[in-house]
Amino acid sequence: MIQNDILLKHLSTVFDPELGANIVELGMIKDIQHTDKTVKIKLALTIADCPMRNQIETEINRKLKLLENVENVEITITAMDQKDRTAVMEKARKKARENAQPTNVDPRTRVIAIGSGKGGVGKSTLSANIALGLAKKGFQTGLLDADIWGFSIPRLLGISGRIEANSDKKMIPYTIGNLKVISTGLITSNEDTALMWRGLMLSKALEQFLTDVQWEDLDYLIIDLPPGTGDIQMALSRLLPQAELIVITTPQLMAQKVATRVADMAKRSFIPLLGVIENMSYFESNTGEKFNIFGEGGGEALSDKFGIPLLGKIPIGENTNDIADSGTPLINQENNSVTKVEIEKLINNIAIKLPPIIDETCTGRLAKVFEELSNQ
Repeated sequence: MIQNDILLKHLSTVFDPELGANIVELGMIKDIQHTDKTVKIKLALTIADCPMRNQIETEINRKLKLLENVENVEITITAMDQKDRTAVMEKARKKARENAQPTNVDPRTRVIAIGSGKGGVGKSTLSANIALGLAKKGFQTGLLDADIWGFSIPRLLGISGRIEANSDKKMIPYTIGNLKVISTGLITSNEDTALMWRGLMLSKALEQFLTDVQWEDLDYLIIDLPPGTGDIQMALSRLLPQAELIVITTPQLMAQKVATRVADMAKRSFIPLLGVIENMSYFESNTGEKFNIFGEGGGEALSDKFGIPLLGKIPIGENTNDIADSGTPLINQENNSVTKVEIEKLINNIAIKLPPIIDETCTGRLAKVFEELSNQ
């Protein structure tokens, strides 16, 4: 039997994106029970037919199913009474007065961290292409290169400039269309400079990239994590409670085993696992021949172990890496290689699995009505 305080801990990571407070703090959880691997919740919304209802229910399901003994979640929806709605509005006004947003990343931003158990599995390449692909779809997208030591995002995107600061001493991201990019590679004198920073400095660098950068309004923020389960990964859940994780692995059994540690770290840190990407799934020649040069089954094994979707299987195609090394990302290449096609499918899948948050929430509408009434 899972204790209610553990269930509430997970539920406290489900945020109302407009109010910037979690559903536990807002008093939306009226009752919670756990029996036979099923969690039953009574959820009170400000309005019973709240347009955010499906999104909130999806978030609750995802967060609670991080727990090993939870297989089913049953949610009963009720409407708040006048007393509860007044309390919610008081919390909203208090939040507004305190301006308690800990970072410059809006709570409505979908934060997707991309991690791997070890280096060399194509994590940064996929991070760059996913971010660029979402931006090409018209979404305002940020790309944060949190691989402080091993930064490679500038080269992958063909960026050679340096970022500057505005009059408020906030860093201005390098902009490519709808994509805003921050990397230590855009701060150092050149990409060959070695950064000899210790653990605390690494997590502090991540904090600065989240608090001292002029991100403005973003639909998505893609974070390219360093490999492993170190300081930056642990700081992520503290700094961005809305963050979700995609784990990159290869078909190789060894890579899958190492990636398991990253997925386990996410569960222990209350970071939802959005899914798995199997990179380098196979090599396909220009004539259509396929070769499983790194084995097979790693992505499926990781997906099955944690009960999360396999978002995509990305193959290696001929004549793509040389062009990518010159600074042309895979999805910007003219040739519709098998790699490019599968990455585009992956980006579509991510946008479907985690769509942008609706700007006009039910609580936001209610807040506006209360504000109008108070001014009369």
